[in-house]
Amino acid sequence: MTPTVKQEIDKRARALRHHILGAVNGKVGHLGGSSSAADLVAALYFYKMKLDPQNPKDENRDRFIMSKGHAALVQYAALAEAGFFPKEELKRIKTLGSMLQGHPDLRKTPGIEANTGSLGMGLSIGLGMALGLKSEGNPHKTYVMLGDGELAEGQVWEAAMAAASYEADNLIAIIDHNKVQAMGPVQERLDVGDIRKKFEAFGWHVIEIDGHDVADICKALDDADGVKGKPIAIVAHTIKGKYVSFAEGQAAFHNAGLSPEQFEQASKEIDSYVCK
Repeated sequence: MTPTVKQEIDKRARALRHHILGAVNGKVGHLGGSSSAADLVAALYFYKMKLDPQNPKDENRDRFIMSKGHAALVQYAALAEAGFFPKEELKRIKTLGSMLQGHPDLRKTPGIEANTGSLGMGLSIGLGMALGLKSEGNPHKTYVMLGDGELAEGQVWEAAMAAASYEADNLIAIIDHNKVQAMGPVQERLDVGDIRKKFEAFGWHVIEIDGHDVADICKALDDADGVKGKPIAIVAHTIKGKYVSFAEGQAAFHNAGLSPEQFEQASKEIDSYVCK
């Protein structure tokens, strides 16, 4: 990765965080889990995935499913940045009649591949898409982002078992391992244990990364292209609410509103943070 490419992705990730913040301003929204995923989503949309904003249903596209659908804000931000719809639409998030609601809706929003938010379903949907692409001889890939709290859902592991059995090497699961869910630390709710070892035990190729280092993220996405015969899991270590100091690691900002003072502070911190 050249310094110019890294700088561009970092710039996009910062823009996504500003869009997330704007969406939460004056409303209640999922700041924490959207912010933890911002660098990952920026790398997917502006480095890795093959997409055409003018033709969102182009057969020759990669697919992305935000299985942790409550983090739709970061995907909406990326879609707007990529040109799927005007950025002005972001001001209407979660308003009556808007194409951008609290969870992704493929019927309303260009670039959304599946309705998600009932946690645990995204990996199964993604596996179906990946196998469909394989059966058609389509070389494109399916990326699925899951939250670590979501791994408590049994359907995730049914899909993981099936994906390995079918050797779905065009399926890449990205786990946003921010270690905090809606009501507190994941470890204190239902400890999922060593995520890497779990996916490896299910027959997956696993890559473990710093989920806020875009060079690390992009290298993992590139390395995934070379894996044959196994689905790939990228375990991304992240911080909930990253780069907003009062929200970092705090379950209270899983889904919350901001005071005017908090909004102002967060805006300044997002503007001033130093990228890795």
